[in-house]
Amino acid sequence: MERPFAESCVQNRDPIFAVIAPRLSGCRDLLEIGSGTGQHAVYFAPQLSHLNWQTSDRAENHAGIRQWLAAEGSGNILAPLCLDVVDDPWPAGPYDAVFSANTAHIMDEPAVAAMFTGVSRVLRPGGLFLLYGPFAYDGRHTADSNVRFDAWLKARDPAMGVRDVSWLTGLAAAAGMVLHEDVGMPADNRTLVWLKS
Repeated sequence: MERPFAESCVQNRDPIFAVIAPRLSGCRDLLEIGSGTGQHAVYFAPQLSHLNWQTSDRAENHAGIRQWLAAEGSGNILAPLCLDVVDDPWPAGPYDAVFSANTAHIMDEPAVAAMFTGVSRVLRPGGLFLLYGPFAYDGRHTADSNVRFDAWLKARDPAMGVRDVSWLTGLAAAAGMVLHEDVGMPADNRTLVWLKS
């Protein structure tokens, strides 16, 4: 079986790493939600050798993640946990940080809400939730490309869509987190950094 491959991971990994690396310098235990193919984990974790990088995803993606870990993994990457943010039990934690890339727009709204609740539950006080992807602000997209992407997502599944930062901020507040940083990224994406108060 050929390893799954996401070209977008190759395209965005260096800009993401430049943002997350300094913010994770004081962290030891990290949970990645939606590890996907596993490509981000095998690229980031070896360069962050002070971290224990816990991969996770829905069960159907584990075979691909395990292939990437077998081929290019490092000793600080842990085998994937089964984590459907709505249906599976969350790990106990506590984690110093949670990282997730390109997940909020493919989850339905109840799943996004469940993700924020779960993240807050497993983060230690002062912990960080780093969420990468495209976002809208007060109903407005940041670029024409995101307008097209949002329409494409909703054509695939009306429950998908680029999420509005105002809505996410409300979810975070209800879960005891505040928006600490909003970092612009290439290709009309952002990294939102939430702080557990």
